[in-house]
Amino acid sequence: MPTKIAVISDTHCYRWEDVHPALRIAVRDSDISVHCGDIVRQDVVDGFRRESKHPIIVHGNSDPVELRESLPYTEIIKVEGILIAAIHPAWGGPEFPPEELLKDFTKKPDVILFGHTHEPLNKEMEGVLFVNPGQGYKSFMVDCTMAQLTVNSGNITAEIVVIDKGRSY
Repeated sequence: MPTKIAVISDTHCYRWEDVHPALRIAVRDSDISVHCGDIVRQDVVDGFRRESKHPIIVHGNSDPVELRESLPYTEIIKVEGILIAAIHPAWGGPEFPPEELLKDFTKKPDVILFGHTHEPLNKEMEGVLFVNPGQGYKSFMVDCTMAQLTVNSGNITAEIVVIDKGRSY
């Protein structure tokens, strides 16, 4: 039976109920759910944990001190022998080459799930699959997106899913 993994990031909400309903459903319906940081409030952490069968959460650079102190900077899980890492680069700042994230892990993962840039990415580099689910809300010109990963018989696939389209002119 395949393992379904929902990946969201950069929700920037005050309450779990404010997170897009489709994201909340994806979290609830997946085997594992990952939030890659910039959660903003404890209520969102609590709701994510309550709804997820197997929650993985890392803090982001926009999270308040109390969340940064209560949530890890990185997480690594193993699913069917595949090492899957989650991170939200604490160093913040402008866009960066995703390969820089490798420095934050002592062992090279097979997959790195990360937030911060609000730009969806699904690309293999240096033998690692880098997946950024994008931002978890629609803004003026930017879509609300997430990533859906499937692990089946030791193989992993990732897809970026558009939840709500931003405006485009």
